[in-house]
Amino acid sequence: MSVDGFDYDWLVIGSGFGGSVSALRLTEKGYRVGLLECGQRFEDADFAESTAQVRRYYWMPLLGLKGILRLTLFKDVFVATGCGVGGGSLGYANTLYRSRPDFAKNPQWARLADWDAELAPHYDTAEHMLGVVPYDQESSADELMKQYATEKGFGETFTQARVGVFLGDPGKTVPDPFFVGEGPERTGCIRCGSCMVGCRHNAKNTLMKNYLWFAERRGAAIMPERTVVDVRPLGEGDGSDGYAVTSVRSGRWARKDRQTMTARGVVFSAGALGTNRLLQRCKFSGALPKVSDRLGTLVRTNSESILAVTANDDTHDFARSIAITSSIYPAPDTHIEPVTYGRNGDTQSLILSLATVAGSRGTRPFFFLLNVLRHPRNFLRSMRVRKWSGRTVILLVMQTVENSIMLRVKFRLPGGFPVLTTKQDPDNPIPDSVPAAYEAGAWLAERIGGIVQAATPEAVLSIPSTAHLLGGAVIGETPETGVINARQEVFGYQSLLVCDGSAIPANVGVNPSLTITAMTERAMAFIEPKPGAPLPAPISFTAST
Repeated sequence: MSVDGFDYDWLVIGSGFGGSVSALRLTEKGYRVGLLECGQRFEDADFAESTAQVRRYYWMPLLGLKGILRLTLFKDVFVATGCGVGGGSLGYANTLYRSRPDFAKNPQWARLADWDAELAPHYDTAEHMLGVVPYDQESSADELMKQYATEKGFGETFTQARVGVFLGDPGKTVPDPFFVGEGPERTGCIRCGSCMVGCRHNAKNTLMKNYLWFAERRGAAIMPERTVVDVRPLGEGDGSDGYAVTSVRSGRWARKDRQTMTARGVVFSAGALGTNRLLQRCKFSGALPKVSDRLGTLVRTNSESILAVTANDDTHDFARSIAITSSIYPAPDTHIEPVTYGRNGDTQSLILSLATVAGSRGTRPFFFLLNVLRHPRNFLRSMRVRKWSGRTVILLVMQTVENSIMLRVKFRLPGGFPVLTTKQDPDNPIPDSVPAAYEAGAWLAERIGGIVQAATPEAVLSIPSTAHLLGGAVIGETPETGVINARQEVFGYQSLLVCDGSAIPANVGVNPSLTITAMTERAMAFIEPKPGAPLPAPISFTAST
């Protein structure tokens, strides 16, 4: 413990796009920063070689699985989230877009600021830090997307994806190309397409290559495999005297190695699901009783639908590219991207089933069975794992449509762990399926001679999927409308911030990582430097980036 009585000036919970930005910017302001991450720390060679290596790819620590992908099934949505030092950046699809126009106009927060103007300079900074460039090739999936868009009358919307990848010369390692030689050396992308399995080739611009790289070198202490279970004020109940943060060793059944550290301030950056769960735990236990009762409302799924279109023969190869390479917009509020797992994601087919659109939550199982009986050959083909990944184009469809669910505490386990459940917003429920996704899927299946698959919860139970859970601790004008203010400070507490996807108040309509980064850059800009502390030189960017 330091002479001022605190272990750290700031403790950051989570190391994704919000936590990494927070850790770097706070250290740059002269603060002593500790970062707690529930997942493991990975070197490039530690990532799974394929999704079949379940212990290295999936995150179920109580079962000994300590990879980068966590799957969570609720009654209203099937959620995929990231895990590990670097958070979602380890297994995301590298795609870094600015939000769609309707995002800043959402009535939940539109009157609080001119968000387009406020976020613009922070988007610029985020793009420099994450090394955003347009993808420089057209894959076979891109050609199909362009054909589909042209045939349907919106061909002019086709664009190459904005990605965070060092494209470079394939396989060639060079000195840091992004930060005037101050960052790690990098290797040109070999276009294996396995970005979402975890890049083993030093090409993907994960947060370990930028924000966390510099945060550590400026003094931030990263503590992996620590799951935070409690955050409570010291002294005054508003946090003005600091906080005690308690964590346990992730995945332990016993000998949990419970530790408590103190800090002047805390940043919740555990991802939308992790932050909502932890805040609910602290609110119900009485540790943070002032947290707004709006906690868990306005949870967004980015209004997503995720389908897979799989060719029946092996002549098609959609794997040679990166995870996402292009976009089309069938409507201003709807965005479609082709996605690949490369050649190393065959076992992901095991969580998919023959797509079925008919029916609703109560009747979908009947219609799924009827679909199987009517199309037994397609059903059998949908179960073929061999070379699935190379034969498949995944369609990721996102919208800025106004809809949401709620996260509520169903019950609490004896140790205080809250088990969450979902509830639809009665006025604006999330859709069971997005018609634009199925229309594109049907066209693509006909074109390549294949079948359309959906995640099994959607195909069989009418439960949609999302890789971009957002909201639940959103920005609002008062505690009656939100959990945090426009500076992302928790109402009722001092030096307590939420900086991750849970702060986002509306559907972004595109992959949200860049928006989370920009919003956190803005939130950190309001924090004053530590008085009397020496400040490091600003990070410089290579001109070409």
